[in-house]
Amino acid sequence: MIETLSAFHFQRPLWLFAFLPALVLVLLEYRAADTAGRWRRIIDPELLKYLLVDNGPVSRITPNAVLLAAWTLATIAVAGPAWQREPSPFADAKPPVVIVLKVTPSMMTEDLAPTRLDRARQKLSDLLSLREGAATGLIAYSGSSHLVLPPTQDSTVVLDLAKALSPAIMPKEGDDLANALALAQRVLAGNGHGGSILVMADTVASDQLARLGETAVAATTILSLLPANLDAASTGEAARALRATVVATTPDQVDITAIERRLDRVGRTADVAGEGQHWQEAGYWLTPLFALLALLWFRRGWVLT
Repeated sequence: MIETLSAFHFQRPLWLFAFLPALVLVLLEYRAADTAGRWRRIIDPELLKYLLVDNGPVSRITPNAVLLAAWTLATIAVAGPAWQREPSPFADAKPPVVIVLKVTPSMMTEDLAPTRLDRARQKLSDLLSLREGAATGLIAYSGSSHLVLPPTQDSTVVLDLAKALSPAIMPKEGDDLANALALAQRVLAGNGHGGSILVMADTVASDQLARLGETAVAATTILSLLPANLDAASTGEAARALRATVVATTPDQVDITAIERRLDRVGRTADVAGEGQHWQEAGYWLTPLFALLALLWFRRGWVLT
């Protein structure tokens, strides 16, 4: 009990100043109820007691009294009384990830059957299954970069939109990876819960490498969509410029498992991980009392004086 009392505090103590209008209301009600007080200033008290008519006991459950009680309860509730901590609701949440998918004619190459782009979509499906419940966003890029979907927990929508992407619908050919990563970083910053970026690309244009070194991005992982026997030098250079990790595509789920572990580890922030606890507000416990007081206002003839 002593520990509870010592921990008791208000989350928003400034709201307690709302008691001041309530005190004014009490004073005004007291002065209005004291009808004899106005006559005592002009009539002798010994004579006044014979002039006043006693109407019997007056009920103290008046509209003003109920309003004062409701006002008090509402002020305490809004001020946020708290005395115990609880785990953060994000304690078990996986950090979000923004998928940066390259959609260019080179991604239609069939050396990774059926095509590199289709293989990327298959890997995306596997990743969404492993990270069920985690927020995933999608950015498509070629010669320009475009936000297809901000981070959402609806993996079905993410996958459906990824399947609808093709080089034919991209407005400009080329390789705009630097701007795509900058866009992904802005999306994560707006989300406010940290996260990672996963690039799904086969190669990186040489003119992008210098720009990548100037791009400050969050933790980035590159899934290299190339067969093992092909040179992946461009993706390796891009990874070094970004201080990212390159994961080579595998025929099984080894690559996706490695990516999933990395995304959950490096993309986590204190808020998402639920490190520490926060105070549990108890003001909502006053809601039933507030509702009971509100019922009294249905009594016939009640008005504020």
